[in-house]
Amino acid sequence: MKIENLSANKSFGGWHKQYSHQSHTLNCTMRFAIYLPPQVSSGKKVPVLYWLSGLTCSDENFMQKACAQRIAAELGIAIVAPDTSPRGEEVADDKSYDLGQGAGFYVNATQPPWDRHYQMYDYVVKELPALIEAAFPVSNKRAISGHSMGGHGALTIAMLNPERYSSMSAFSPICNPMTAPWGQKAFTAYLGKDKATWEKHDASELMRQATQFVPAKVDQGGADDFLVEQLKTEVLEAAAKVSAYPLELAIHDGYDHSYYFISSFIEKHLRFHATYLNE
Repeated sequence: MKIENLSANKSFGGWHKQYSHQSHTLNCTMRFAIYLPPQVSSGKKVPVLYWLSGLTCSDENFMQKACAQRIAAELGIAIVAPDTSPRGEEVADDKSYDLGQGAGFYVNATQPPWDRHYQMYDYVVKELPALIEAAFPVSNKRAISGHSMGGHGALTIAMLNPERYSSMSAFSPICNPMTAPWGQKAFTAYLGKDKATWEKHDASELMRQATQFVPAKVDQGGADDFLVEQLKTEVLEAAAKVSAYPLELAIHDGYDHSYYFISSFIEKHLRFHATYLNE
């Protein structure tokens, strides 16, 4: 698959690069960012952490704000950040920030007009890793993480594909989207009104029913304005107790929903993933 390099910036001995490519899954041109740590210069194939961002974000937010490259360089981990939805003039959109472009929710849409382009689940699970592993000096050892909508995506994707990911983590994830306004709006639009089809994209439902476990770490800010109405961290915690899921969950007093929170704890997440990626 042909990819086009859009930019390259040296960072902590490695390289942050941005690329575009034509996605067959999403039927549009997509952009992603990749951080390649300095270890690849010696010919070593490194494992990959896939990062899924939240509502209104693109591939750029995490790479520019999270301060992850320093630790990734030390640990020898590549980071791949896809965009959060299909993009383009021909791609369906909505005037509100929480639906349409910038709000793909990491599901495969089944309802028109969204179903033509909004196949983010298949893109993240299948097309993008295949491209990354063919084009860059990386191994097939993968971990996945994300924030907010992307935290929902990371947790659900890993639990639905436990054989593909060594570990999963999330900052401020939408833990129970079936009962949260953001999730209900997106799932109705993308998946239809049959709530039985929503369950496999709800992290709390998946964790409650889990029989295969992917090591999991979740951090949540205690001063997050979205905590009660949208994120529902307590539902995920209760679900983990039902299935005895190996979930490390921490609530941090005073922290909000922003990248100030993510940058404060990203090192712990990267070291968490390194433990399993290097097994």
